[in-house]
Amino acid sequence: MPENTLVAFQDAVDLGYRYVETDVHATSDGVLLAFHDDDLTRSCADPRRIAENTADELASARISGTEPIPRLVEILDTWPEIFVNIDCKADSAVSPLIALLRSRPHVLERVCIGSFSDARLDAVRAEFGDRVLTSMGPKAVLRLVGRANRIPVPLRPDGARCAQVPVRQGPIPVVTRRFVESAHQSGLQVHVWTIDDPVEIGRLLDIGVDGIMSDDTRALRDVMSARGLWRTDGRNHRGTQ
Repeated sequence: MPENTLVAFQDAVDLGYRYVETDVHATSDGVLLAFHDDDLTRSCADPRRIAENTADELASARISGTEPIPRLVEILDTWPEIFVNIDCKADSAVSPLIALLRSRPHVLERVCIGSFSDARLDAVRAEFGDRVLTSMGPKAVLRLVGRANRIPVPLRPDGARCAQVPVRQGPIPVVTRRFVESAHQSGLQVHVWTIDDPVEIGRLLDIGVDGIMSDDTRALRDVMSARGLWRTDGRNHRGTQ
């Protein structure tokens, strides 16, 4: 399915997933779109930038030439039973995201907010405190990597309850068995992105990661099913959120 589209999320839900991930950017009029890039070039063959256009102006854009760009609120409202991991991709999306969550307090228990920006995460935590789940920002992840390599640095997770990380950052390994153990000792889950290879999915499960983000939903389901980890009620996670 085309990425970040309503048909893709429906397909995942139909497969049994209840935990999904998306990204958000804000239009010039403050509407949150579920979209990875800051412009439409790659996914829509359209050079326009999201932040420079209104939601109405972008309504005609089609992902892979077929599917409209969904608004975040559509995902939250269409599937009220699923949990949504939201990667806040831009500073301009922070205030609209806070406003959306403030207007829908009932969704706070269904979302996890992540970002590559400590400042964006700090803004969300300042607004909601521990009422909303957040992942670790870059600084906290760096400290966790240091601790996993026996560097005596304070962890300071800043209110986060999970580390959402790549397997490696350039030449530096991130997700090792010691990294996972160090996170678990600190009460943190480890979620790894973006893993499509079944062999790598199996290796990560073997070292104890709690979540895997994958573009290949069938490969992830098949590996978990083969290991007896796929639950028919859709609550497919190793820990708690």
